[in-house]
Amino acid sequence: MERTKVQEVSMTEPAMTPLEPVTEQWQRALAVVAHPDDLEFGAAAAVARWTGQGKQVVYCLVTSGEAGIDGMPPAQAREAREREQRASAALVGVDTVEFLGLPDGILEYGVPLRRAVAEVVRRHRPEIVITNNFRDTWDGAYALNQADHIATGRAVLDAVRDAGNRWVFPEQLTDGLRRWNGVRQVWAATSPQAKHGVDVTETFARGVESLRAHAAYLAGLGDGGFDPEEFLEGYARPAGTRLGVRFGVAFEVFPLQLW
Repeated sequence: MERTKVQEVSMTEPAMTPLEPVTEQWQRALAVVAHPDDLEFGAAAAVARWTGQGKQVVYCLVTSGEAGIDGMPPAQAREAREREQRASAALVGVDTVEFLGLPDGILEYGVPLRRAVAEVVRRHRPEIVITNNFRDTWDGAYALNQADHIATGRAVLDAVRDAGNRWVFPEQLTDGLRRWNGVRQVWAATSPQAKHGVDVTETFARGVESLRAHAAYLAGLGDGGFDPEEFLEGYARPAGTRLGVRFGVAFEVFPLQLW
């Protein structure tokens, strides 16, 4: 399932139009993606930059990636992938990693997924929410995205608005949990429609190491010869060129408030 993602992302060739730097005037971010490794296949080097600035970033994985290793039973894969995700997150300065435990490979966009993500947003009260590309393709043409990524990204975009409405999922607003309408933007990493980006030249190596930490998953890719550094350079360099630096990460930015 997730193996397809790697094959598709490698085809991406973003347009060489300049990228505008994302704002870094914030302190708390929440990253919500479908699987362990999703952040490492693009955004982890940016996370390392931000935690290095003293910002707080929390990871929320909607599934545990239990269907992502063909040669490993799901229960065993779940344990391995959760362990690897925690180790990977620590390498880029992230201490809090949560797993929602939804079923890998068959996520559906809808109210249950929105409800689950809204609860996480209300608990962590971020200013910025990060997710992955949820457009139909990785390249704006033929490299099809995977269904879990699309469902998760669409749900994230809606759930951050749900979190700010006291009349949506009101059953969550107990024991001190309150609505949160302080999310200013949602950022979708590696979107083919990205117009913003961030310089990760100084933290690129940490992003590579965070991907290497997913050893059990990477061992099952193709013939086992997958090179994380080569792969990540393949689109960190074009994004960097668009920013006027060596390495970059591109984001599609969805503003939620005027500021």
